Amino acid sequence: MIEIHQGDITTLPVDAIVNAANHSLLGGGGVDGAIHRAAGPQLREFNQTLGGCMTGEARISPGFNLPARHIISTVGPVWRDGMQGEPRLLENAYRNVLELALQHGICSIAFPAISTGVYGYPKQAAARVALGVMREYEARFERIIAVCHSAEDADLYRRTLAGLLEE
Repeated sequence: MIEIHQGDITTLPVDAIVNAANHSLLGGGGVDGAIHRAAGPQLREFNQTLGGCMTGEARISPGFNLPARHIISTVGPVWRDGMQGEPRLLENAYRNVLELALQHGICSIAFPAISTGVYGYPKQAAARVALGVMREYEARFERIIAVCHSAEDADLYRRTLAGLLEE
């Protein structure tokens, strides 16, 4: 079952949290900056060895100072107009994270709302993509958690998930 949680992803005691990163993997704003601050400088040092990450791909690192054992970073698409392959790229980001998690024996994973911050992806459309991919994988994990920053976003995710379950 997919869980919807409102709060700080950096505090969750799960096998892995997902970082909505930029191509360099070396830190940025929003959830990326929060994860880097909470994990400590070792995350940046480790990520320097990874050679970056293309949109839709994923990379794994230790959790360092986080309660999560691992951080899986992915780069979501920048929203332009929805006609530049953004939905496919966002699906790839979620799918590649989940595949990498399975390869590493991860049973519990928490996701932020990838691409909905400064990358501008519309929240409703992003929630539908995110939850659709999570549903494809939910039987293969003990826990998949969608972590929302605000109560409004958590409500949007709950309504979207309920709609997907009715289809």
